[in-house]
Amino acid sequence: MDIPVYLIAGFLDAGKTNFINGVLQDGFARDDRTLLICCEEGEEEYYPNVLSNVFTTAVDDPDQLTVEFFKKLEKQYRPQQVIIEYNGMWNIEKLYREALPANWILYQIMTLVDANTFEMYAKNMGQLMMEKIMNADMLIFNRCTPELRAALRSRNLRMVNRRADIYLENVDGTSEDYVTEDMAPFDLSAGHLDVPDEDYGVWYVDLMDATDRYDGLTVKFKALMCHSKKYKGVHCPGRFAMVCCEDDMQFLALVCKGEGLDKFKNREWVEITATVKKEHDAAYEGVGPVLYVTEIKACDKPKQEVVSF
Repeated sequence: MDIPVYLIAGFLDAGKTNFINGVLQDGFARDDRTLLICCEEGEEEYYPNVLSNVFTTAVDDPDQLTVEFFKKLEKQYRPQQVIIEYNGMWNIEKLYREALPANWILYQIMTLVDANTFEMYAKNMGQLMMEKIMNADMLIFNRCTPELRAALRSRNLRMVNRRADIYLENVDGTSEDYVTEDMAPFDLSAGHLDVPDEDYGVWYVDLMDATDRYDGLTVKFKALMCHSKKYKGVHCPGRFAMVCCEDDMQFLALVCKGEGLDKFKNREWVEITATVKKEHDAAYEGVGPVLYVTEIKACDKPKQEVVSF
């Protein structure tokens, strides 16, 4: 049986315990049989009233975290899910690359950061801090003031991690998205973007949502050739994306125009260089990014063919 694993990362006093208390009391772990592995002892404690369906165990040495150790806990507690409150001073990648059993599926890495101490940790322990940020699926900065929000946004952390959901939790109890409408996940200042293979999904969403900022830019990307059956003469290369599961695959296509596109067969991998124009097109049923191709050639497929976010 597959067991989902939720990894809560961050340095001491980042708010991990309070976050987990909320998850256990009102979140996804409220009712299911849960194993909570604590790798760090902070000032906050777990609420006793949320532990009725939770089994806790403490770990004080990263060398304890082995496949054999986790399988022993699985046999002992029979959890439906696992939450790991991870020590901020320990390396994350070693955990998910070497230690987790094959049936322990890492569903989400959530990194919490105290906005007041972020600059200090980034300066003095930059590698450890950036590892927690780069690996996160969700990134939460706690205790933000207006000045700290501005400082965090000036760093444009979307350039460090383009797929994570990033939130700013303010001192007054409110919360807001880190990304603002004018903040791009890529550096577009050069007027040209080589889309990284692994970031096609992020780029596609941003291109569709904020076409204005790409209007007139040159882009280069890899895609599967596709010739539309519905719209005669329309070429719409793209890539398959798994949105939430294997049964929910979508083809993220882009309308392309230019010479030479019809020479490639459907599902043939191509590398395209094109200029983006914001135009009305029937295939979009409205306005969207139309790519005017200046160069197209066959290419090797990306290391990971299916897009992830």
